[in-house]
Amino acid sequence: MSYLPIVLQAVLALVVLIAAVTDIRSRRIPNWLTLAGLILGLGLNAFLFEINGLKAAAFGFGLAFLIYFPLYLLRGMGAGDVKLMAAIGSIVGPANWFGIFVLSNLLGGVIAIVLLIAKGRLRRTFLNVGYMLKELVFFRPPYLKREELDVKNPKAVTLPHGVSVALGSVSYLVAAAIWAPK
Repeated sequence: MSYLPIVLQAVLALVVLIAAVTDIRSRRIPNWLTLAGLILGLGLNAFLFEINGLKAAAFGFGLAFLIYFPLYLLRGMGAGDVKLMAAIGSIVGPANWFGIFVLSNLLGGVIAIVLLIAKGRLRRTFLNVGYMLKELVFFRPPYLKREELDVKNPKAVTLPHGVSVALGSVSYLVAAAIWAPK
């Protein structure tokens, strides 16, 4: 965990909060937002930290894309989620991105469990997780035989991932302000 300059903190907070609001309202994260986040991340890091900053921003972008793109291909999340996390990677770099990734997914998991309990789908979801793992071992896309495993299908129980990412990012910023060396 490293302390981010205030301008990067502000850009991160602005991008994730807009993403959360638009994801709740329309279940989409706009391309203009993720592109602006990517350009600002690369540009500000290059300006603030020169070539090392640009390298870190590019590596953060690449790491996020490498982890999230396969989930998109398996129809486990939307393209906007991939682009949002890649933009965040360019803003904060790989080490900070990994912390945001962990917090976002932990908080998202808690929210998902509450949502599944409320919809009476907890047991079915755990069975689906076992099915997904079995299918992936044999290199078969799980959504082919179970339509509720396709995030684009109306039968799927979905969570606006932008909200989890915003919660994880803001939590990370708070933790970094308290514990990261300045």
